[in-house]
Amino acid sequence: METMYYIGGLDVHKKTIDYCVKDGSGRIHAAGSIRATRLDLDMWMKTLPRPWTAAMEATIFTAWIYDHLQPHAAAVKVAHPLMQKKNDRIDAKKIADCLRCDFLPECYMASTEIRERRRTLRYRNLLVR
Repeated sequence: METMYYIGGLDVHKKTIDYCVKDGSGRIHAAGSIRATRLDLDMWMKTLPRPWTAAMEATIFTAWIYDHLQPHAAAVKVAHPLMQKKNDRIDAKKIADCLRCDFLPECYMASTEIRERRRTLRYRNLLVR
């Protein structure tokens, strides 16, 4: 049986993403920070053990990262924002452990099409006002 790797704590900021990679037993395989760009995410994903599932915090920057990672992962989940504290290293490990133990309080992530439609309707509403 293949070991699943849990990439938790994709702790998303405007310019960086903190992460923590754990196996099913909770052993940390990697932890660190990468720049929040598609190119850096692509290079980082090439270094990950497979198969992997990821969880990230809900921020205004979550959607594009979620869409970018989803085709490459077994699953991508978004953590409910109320579970997060202000310490980024603790957040990354905490989200990884919650994902690994199936205790991650998830929030709903709408499909890309629905998110785009909402963005268009918000813009339309702004113009009409």
